[in-house]
Amino acid sequence: MDEHTEKQIETLKEWMENASSVCFFGGAGVSTESGVPDFRSKDGLYNQHDVQFDQYPPEYLLSHSCLMQNPKVYYEFHRQKMDTRKVEPNNAHKYLAALEKTGKLNGVVTQNIDGLHQKAGSRKVFEIHGSALRNYCMRCGRTYPEDYIFDSAETIPHCECGGVIRPDITLYEEGLPEQAVQDAIHAITSADMLIIGGTSLTVYPAASYIRYFGGRYLVVINRDALHLSLGAGMKSLIIQERIGEVFTRLAQLQGMNLAD
Repeated sequence: MDEHTEKQIETLKEWMENASSVCFFGGAGVSTESGVPDFRSKDGLYNQHDVQFDQYPPEYLLSHSCLMQNPKVYYEFHRQKMDTRKVEPNNAHKYLAALEKTGKLNGVVTQNIDGLHQKAGSRKVFEIHGSALRNYCMRCGRTYPEDYIFDSAETIPHCECGGVIRPDITLYEEGLPEQAVQDAIHAITSADMLIIGGTSLTVYPAASYIRYFGGRYLVVINRDALHLSLGAGMKSLIIQERIGEVFTRLAQLQGMNLAD
């Protein structure tokens, strides 16, 4: 880590000490360091060539249309690409869980569906794109455990009532979960510091929610630069580095043990 980045992290530490509350808004880049591929990078899901799925546009494979019109393809893609049950949280997840325990963090707003924030110990997690670890029947609403779809002997899993069981994730063409969105917006609006990490802010409407932030400190931790407009009197810090490495160093400066 170079001297410039080190100074930025020291500034982040100082700002965090002065902030009354912190909200984190994260995307796929938070989990890539755990081995979960993102969507749009050169190694992401959208650029992984698989003869079984190459005939379909990537967005179609994660759409409501695919689920309803071509369910065999949808469930095969889901089982192959969305199974993160054996993936472990990295230091980005662990740091946020540790920060929550201090009372400084008022919530994690995540676009990810892998459940790694909760696995690391976070409790105030607002999953605005749902979770692949929850399943429910589209007819009667009965819930099913996280293993059900992945381990089902049925190509298209069915409930006892005859309805199709689907993952509780927000697909293309579907609206975001209302309660999670309300909780996310509340966490953002009530925070004094907003940290945006591991996201290109290209997925809407989720990316638009950061416009609700009106606090003092805006921090971006992302490998690629993001250009955001600032409110009056707002300070900003852009750290172009892996978020896990930044939070590992920040934890060291704050005397936090991420191994706990």
